[in-house]
Amino acid sequence: MKKCFHIKILGQELSVSSDSGDEHVANVIEYVNDKVKEIRKLPNEYDALNVAILTALNIADEYIKFKGTEKDIYSQLESRSEKLISLINEIS
Repeated sequence: MKKCFHIKILGQELSVSSDSGDEHVANVIEYVNDKVKEIRKLPNEYDALNVAILTALNIADEYIKFKGTEKDIYSQLESRSEKLISLINEIS
């Protein structure tokens, strides 16, 4: 069941709905706010929109890299499983 959360990112208060629990939502908000802080540490002065865009790009970059790593891991697992099945069949 969806629950409404009142959050604050980039000084903006928002209401969002989520099926996830309080702890998960809090972790997501903390993660996004940490990414915002990283952008704000840069020597350039960015307005809130540019900070939001750069934050989104950084998070998207991490996500896409993670998805690539995930695919590699699944491929390795599949390959190793096939080899294991082949060895078991040889022994049988």
